[in-house]
Order: sequence, then structure tokens, then C-alpha cells
Amino acid sequence: MQIYLDYSATTPPRPEAIAAMQAVLTQTWGNPSSLHEWGQRSATALELARTQIAHLINAPPDGIVFTSGGTEADNLAIFGITRRYDTPQHLIISGVEHSAIAEPVRLLEQQGWSVTRLPVDRQGRVHPLDLQAALQPNTVLVSVIYGQSEVGTLQPVEALGKICRSQGVLFHTDAVQVAGRLAIDVEKLPVDLLSLSSHKIYGPQGVGALYVRPGVELVPLLGGGGQEMKLRSGTQAVPAIAGFGSAAEWASRELKTETPRLIELRDRLFDRLADLPYLYPTGDRLHRLPHHVSFCLVPPAGETGITGKTVVRQLNLAGIGISAGSACHSGKLSPSPILLAMGYGDREALGGIRLTLGRDTTEADIEWTAMVLKQILDRLMPKSLAVSL
Repeated sequence: MQIYLDYSATTPPRPEAIAAMQAVLTQTWGNPSSLHEWGQRSATALELARTQIAHLINAPPDGIVFTSGGTEADNLAIFGITRRYDTPQHLIISGVEHSAIAEPVRLLEQQGWSVTRLPVDRQGRVHPLDLQAALQPNTVLVSVIYGQSEVGTLQPVEALGKICRSQGVLFHTDAVQVAGRLAIDVEKLPVDLLSLSSHKIYGPQGVGALYVRPGVELVPLLGGGGQEMKLRSGTQAVPAIAGFGSAAEWASRELKTETPRLIELRDRLFDRLADLPYLYPTGDRLHRLPHHVSFCLVPPAGETGITGKTVVRQLNLAGIGISAGSACHSGKLSPSPILLAMGYGDREALGGIRLTLGRDTTEADIEWTAMVLKQILDRLMPKSLAVSL
């Protein structure tokens, strides 16, 4: 029996997305910039996908800029704004950003930019008053992740965006984990830039998008032929984009039924693991991604070498796939920077695990996973007493 519970890392491409990709590869494979019939058929497929993705977040189609994924979308948002300035200004991010935001900002800091990293509470949430206090006359951009991939916490993006808009400061959010799982309406949500990723919503890997509010000017990262409204040069990956578009359309259709189903399964898994003495829930239980379950494993004193990755490996041997913290850090045995930012110590921050649910997850999967995880922890730490955080 195999159970995949790592949907925040990537999702399996749905059959409809694969079919859309195959259709482009076999029938509409022309260069969408070409004026002849082959090129125009490809251009039509490209614009259909743009419309499908725009519909997912209620955006105008010309506000969607295709990228190679969420990381490039984040980088385009950060550098696209900051390169407008000849001299370093001030940026604000949260202390729990994905590395696709944290690393570009770190590079800018080395170049002289002033950076404020907003603190978060024990649940990983930013307080809007902290943002209000951090704004400076030369603040040019605020970027706060919508749904934190490691601990599942949802940020008060609407409140944060309203503060930025009232002060005339641009606001970006990485919505990679939220899109397709919760409704997003950029006509109502006060955001100027918003990042998306195909492979988080059952589309192919290697393609994403940045929503750019009309009137927001960006400096492109790439020089070239001026594709994507001159914001992302290079021949578009039309097969992948078509798969992305199909996945977005189906996500829109299924949102009202799939989101409550995931929430029910998520809460069931939390309840099944609530009595385990070594696991402590992380993130905000109320303001939370609907598919996301996360814990901090805290071995008793004297138990060494038992970390979140230990549990990942043991569950993998049992045919269950989960993550230890963020997938982008899965190769490193170092404390999670997200848990450290939330106030956990180094020892606790080595113990983060994440179980994320998806379209194929069933109640039976939840029950089996809970049973197997209990057996693993009993075997790893059979006679030890739990410690309190």
C-alpha cells in the first residue's frame, strides 16, 4: 500500500492537463509568435490557457505573465520592482518567506537595500500593526507569503494589502500554496503582484505565472524578443502552459467541493494524532491551508539523532510519502528557518514534519497513516517521556 501525502511539494498532473499538453505537442506545436497558421494555432492555445488561469483568480487575462514556475514569478516580482530604482530603497518581507523570496531579498540587502523582516507569532502569523509600524517613506515593496508551505499558516493578506494600498506601497504575495485550494479574487484582494505555480494544482512542473495589476510597471529579468507583454522574453512553453491552463480550469470547477473535503480530512488527521506524546502541532489551526497538517517532533531528553527526517525515512519504508519541513530544504540537516522564526529552539526546529493532502487522499489513507506513524514513534522512542514546549 502506497500513500502520497506531499501535495505541497508537488501534485500529480491530472489526466485533463496531460491531454491538453498532448494536444499541443501533436497538433498545435507552432511558435506562438509566428504569423502563419501553425503559429496562430499555438497562439490560440496560449491565450486560452491565459484566460483559464486568469479566471482562477478573477484577473484580466492580460494581467497574467507566464514564467518557468513560482520561483521565477517571485523573482520577477522582487527584481522587477527593485530594478526600477537607481539607488537602494526599503523592502519589507515576513520572517517566514519561501526561499524564492528570502534569497532574492538577501542579495538585494548585500547590494545596499534596507530590509525589514516582520516578526511572526508562535503560529507563524504576521500582525498587521507590525507592518504599519515598519513602513518607511522609501518603502517600495512589501512581500508576504499567502499560505506558508511548511506550517500551513495563512497570513492576513487582505489586511496587509489594505495597509500598503493606503500608503501607496506595492504589495506582492506568493499564493502558490493557496491558488486552487481557496478562492482568490484579485479584483477584491488588495494585491499588486501575485505568484502562481502549475505543479501545485495538478498541472505540469516547469511553468508558473505572475499576476501583475494593470498599471504596475516591472523591469524584465530577461532580454530577448519581448514575449509576455515584454516582461518575460523567450518562446513560451506552450504544452506546459496548456496543461497549466487545464489544471486551473478544473481547480476552479472543483473548488467548492474539494476544499471542504480536504478540510475534513485535514482535521481528522490532526485528531488522530492528537494523543501522541512526541508530536506538537505547528502553525495556525484556524487560519490554515485546507490540505495542510504539520507537527514538530520533540524527542525526550537523551534521545539524539531522531529528527523530522528520521520520521520521513521511516514512513517512506512503509510506503507513505511526507516531507520534513519545506521540500526545498529537504537535503539539509539544519534547523528549519521557519520554525526558528516562530520561536522554536534549534532542537525543536529539526523536528518539523509536514503531511499534505490532495485529490486522491481518502479517509482510509488518513486512518492508515495515523496508525503507522504511531507505531513508528513507539518503536523509535518506546520508553521515553515526552517533553513540553
